[in-house]
Amino acid sequence: MSNVRAHRVGEQMKKELSDIIMRELKDPRISFVTITGVDVTGDLQQAKVFITVLGDDEQKESTLKGLSKAKGFIRSEIGKRIRLRKTPEITFEFDESIEYGNRIETLINDLNK
Repeated sequence: MSNVRAHRVGEQMKKELSDIIMRELKDPRISFVTITGVDVTGDLQQAKVFITVLGDDEQKESTLKGLSKAKGFIRSEIGKRIRLRKTPEITFEFDESIEYGNRIETLINDLNK
């Protein structure tokens, strides 16, 4: 049962994080960020946020540093927007599944040629 709640909280966090990153953060390092998913633990204490960044590796690293710097602000904003007893601790990670899927697609297209 707590798994369902964790999933619902993760989806709500995903919406709110997208809004916060798009509208509230003024850091120039953070640009072209897409939130692809949020995994929340069953006890709602930790949240792993998966992101994709449009750009090269240098832009990805600077975006991750900017998000890490703004982690406290983001967490406090999430706490204001979502009614929870304790706001989850947030960690940001790159979502490699899209790049992996693109690589598989190019390999399949090469095989078909």
